[in-house]
Amino acid sequence: MLCLQCALQARVVRLAVEHREPTGAYVVLAGHFSGELDPKDPRNAIINDLNLAPRNGRGQVEYSATFKLILPADPAKMSGVLLYEVPNRGNAPLDFSPFTDDRDAGHVLVSSGWQGDVEPRERLQTIAVPAARNADGSAITGPVMARLMNLPPNANTASLDTGYGGLHYQRPASLDTTRAILTKQASDDGEVVAIPSSAWAFADCTRTPFPGEPDPAKICLQGGFDSSLLYQVVYTAKDPLVLGIGFAATRDLISFLRYDDADDHGNRNPLAGHIHHAIAFGTSQSGNFLKTFLNLGFNQDEKKRIVYDGMNPNIAGRQTPMNFRFAIPGGAAGYFEPGSEGVLWWSDYRDEARHRPTAGLLDRCRSTNSCPKIMETFGSTEFWGLRMSPGLVGTRAEVDIPLPPEVRRYYFPGVTHGGGKGGFSVASSPPGACVLPANPNSTAESMRALRKALIAWVVRNQPPPESRYPRLDHGDLVAPQHTAMGFPVIPGEPLPDNIMNRFWDYDFGPALRYNDLSGAITQQPPVIRGLIPMLAPRTDSDGNEVGGVPSALHQAPLGTYLGWNVAASGYLKEHSCGFVGGFIPFARTKAQRIAAEDPRPSLEERYGNHASYVKRVKEAADRLTREGFLLPDDAARIASEAEASDVLR
Repeated sequence: MLCLQCALQARVVRLAVEHREPTGAYVVLAGHFSGELDPKDPRNAIINDLNLAPRNGRGQVEYSATFKLILPADPAKMSGVLLYEVPNRGNAPLDFSPFTDDRDAGHVLVSSGWQGDVEPRERLQTIAVPAARNADGSAITGPVMARLMNLPPNANTASLDTGYGGLHYQRPASLDTTRAILTKQASDDGEVVAIPSSAWAFADCTRTPFPGEPDPAKICLQGGFDSSLLYQVVYTAKDPLVLGIGFAATRDLISFLRYDDADDHGNRNPLAGHIHHAIAFGTSQSGNFLKTFLNLGFNQDEKKRIVYDGMNPNIAGRQTPMNFRFAIPGGAAGYFEPGSEGVLWWSDYRDEARHRPTAGLLDRCRSTNSCPKIMETFGSTEFWGLRMSPGLVGTRAEVDIPLPPEVRRYYFPGVTHGGGKGGFSVASSPPGACVLPANPNSTAESMRALRKALIAWVVRNQPPPESRYPRLDHGDLVAPQHTAMGFPVIPGEPLPDNIMNRFWDYDFGPALRYNDLSGAITQQPPVIRGLIPMLAPRTDSDGNEVGGVPSALHQAPLGTYLGWNVAASGYLKEHSCGFVGGFIPFARTKAQRIAAEDPRPSLEERYGNHASYVKRVKEAADRLTREGFLLPDDAARIASEAEASDVLR
């Protein structure tokens, strides 16, 4: 009886190191960990369909996931700080190259699988979770939808896996097309035309003429697809994976590494007794994961201990849509995709526009005294592509939602999703799928400084810089139109008008618990109930955003740095080009500017000569260093790069 009780309390029942690789003073450990979850435990009850998952002889639900650790080979040199890097769609290339301070300080890096719809492949961090079944053993079914666009010309077969995962397990319960709906349209606002069920099949026609070889993962269309159109299929799927287990698995692994000596099988915890603080970092989808992790109450383990002392959700504008039936966690804020339905703000806010109760992302951790210190970081593209505005000003866009004391927020103006490659070249990269060249404005340097600041805040309670982000009461946020923004009209260049990814108020049916983004979607496609207003940062007369934490390049600009771009071709032509920011370079000379009728002063008019430009960059770098947004080594490198550049040479 005593042994059984121990097993039920140890949520990670086995941690197996299967690969060990020395790397100088560090060692890399990789392998699998297995866990068990009690569906009756209140801390697990929020996991959707956990009560319908198969159980072992002890009444527990089992899962297995991969992990990777990088730690000092000499345990005595561990700093006591665990840094968890949340994988993005399974990708977690842990190494110290961008974070030399982590290595020098003796911190431990950890990553693990959490996204149950990612198929196992080498170098990916993955997790195996069970499928839910009805209590009588029958299959659970529900509606799912796939949107297929930019298909190859003359293609007659399309995969249901759109590149974001999920659909490889959401297989149709029946291949009978009379039980599904396939439509086509020329634009999201255009006419939706139904395709007769006799003209398509769940099949592969690449080797066999229509109706092809039956295949639940593909669609074959008689006569082929038109690459300029969007195709949308809605069908009934079966056997939903219990994807919410990924939150508990992450919680339990970190708890095990922080607090336990060994697993149930006697395998020793490689970090036992050496960890006193844990901090999580997540970028884009991974940052959304951290917000949902907090919102659902997973920062307290089953023994009521805190999991993470600090978090950095980076470039994360919404929540991860994972804790409901037939979810696709890898989505990217596309049309009809869920993810912005949940709570988006740190402090309590009443979402009257969508008729939701007052709530905030920290409500559950506040109730259990398990809230971490939070550093939220994001840039321009998050406003334009990821619907960031309501997280700051609510769904009516009328008031600044205040930040709680445990949250810092830093905004990087004029940057693409995740930041550009940096440098000071006046030659812009050629356009690709987008109309404008790629935006080079970098965030890496400020992110390194803020990462170090977050660790110091968590471990030594050393306050980081005060929050810096656009606010309504400062006049920083305006309508996303060039006239309101102060954005200049540049001949031959696009304007930001009608570029922002719209924020629709979707009705996915009554079985979805919207604030928690949990439950089940019963209505596909969703009904659009309304449009949520959003705002954009104000710009100066060059079109560059003001406020926040501008990089040295942004403070000594070589052009206009944009968080948005325009698609050059395909279904979304002349609309937003995904999460790619653009760049519009300044003319070199006054004569060139006048000839082009460009209202923005030329490089020559701004800086005069190369030496003056370098001086401007050095002043900006020094200022950022004093403010705590740049490390001295990065400041010196940036100044050196400006000196070596071809600006006004």
